[in-house]
Amino acid sequence: MAHRCYIIPPHLLKAISESSHNSDAIRQSARAALISHETHSAKRRLHLEAVVQSRRASRAPPPTSPFVPSSVLRSLSQSEHVDEEARARAAKDLEHALYLEARAKEGIEAAQPDADASKSTTKRSVYDAEHTSSEGKLPGKLVRAEGNKAVTDKNVNEAYDNVGTVLQFYKDKFKWISIDNKNSIVISSVHFGDMYENAFWDTEERQMVFGDGGEFLGNFVGSIDVIGHELTHAVTEHTSPLNYQGQPGALNEHVSDVFGIMIKQKVQNETAASADWLIGEDCILPGVKGVALRSMKAPGTAYNDPRFGKDPQVDNMKNYTPTFEDNGGVHIFSGIPNKAFYLASKAFGGYSWEKAGQIWWKTMRSGQVSENSTFLQFADVTVDIAKKEFGADAAKTVRKAWDDVGVTRSL
Repeated sequence: MAHRCYIIPPHLLKAISESSHNSDAIRQSARAALISHETHSAKRRLHLEAVVQSRRASRAPPPTSPFVPSSVLRSLSQSEHVDEEARARAAKDLEHALYLEARAKEGIEAAQPDADASKSTTKRSVYDAEHTSSEGKLPGKLVRAEGNKAVTDKNVNEAYDNVGTVLQFYKDKFKWISIDNKNSIVISSVHFGDMYENAFWDTEERQMVFGDGGEFLGNFVGSIDVIGHELTHAVTEHTSPLNYQGQPGALNEHVSDVFGIMIKQKVQNETAASADWLIGEDCILPGVKGVALRSMKAPGTAYNDPRFGKDPQVDNMKNYTPTFEDNGGVHIFSGIPNKAFYLASKAFGGYSWEKAGQIWWKTMRSGQVSENSTFLQFADVTVDIAKKEFGADAAKTVRKAWDDVGVTRSL
């Protein structure tokens, strides 16, 4: 089974499954999706723990090493003498080989890209899942590979273009190449399942998967912040892996929202002051009483629909109550650091990625964020990075943002 991170949170699926305002068919579909979500969230948690353990054992001999060297795989992935599908397979295998080689040398992902960022070319492949619900049949039929012209399938083109936009944002603003800083190919599959109302990053298969949507939720390939959110989960694995449970899990979700919202604001050319700070705005279909899946500016206000329930996110530590659901409330309590990032960005002024985004990025790259980081520990690192990068006043700005959401240091 693959490890998944879903864009639609479990509390929303639970609300749909329990609402008497929905038909039996819709409730049953939501219950099935919720069971799948819970199963794969547990697997994702185990996967992240394995990533952390591999880094801790960095000085130990690697458990495996690639038999076919990366040089051969790289040649195959770029060769004009094999078809597109063979190149895509070789590129995927190359990604894993490079990971094993890096682990053998350092035990962690290499800090620098294999090639100059300015010379690296984005690598994307988009497949048609042909409505299969079986992960064993993914990625599906190759429809568009890197450099190919647009096709007749709108979903394929949107996935291709928006994945490219996300990768370009990371490259331009943070000098980060692809999801792993090694310019690996990013594979996407569209048309997964029958009216499947979700999108996710499969950490085992290393690919994006998009459903077509249904009665309430859809347009996943057209939502740049959704794609930014999901691909950032992959980036997090290669920077500061955060265990998917409790506060570190909420930080994991928070970091994905931070980069998802920055990408959306970059595409729409919005400053921190002018932006709406809504995540998943384009996923909510007409007729739903809501504006998005989450609001970073005002967590808990994104929707209030009898078929969905009310947005349960909280925006302050005074409302933090430990729970066993949703891996310790990772999608609910992420609202607390989300609002802190909003407040810091607003206080700095200008574009969110100019100061606040750089601070958060350097925090994730600092080596100071542990896999079990609490909100306060994470906040402390952002304050230290702010002072180092932008001076004492910037550090005060960031500290105030955290204080305002109740993430405060005891006297």
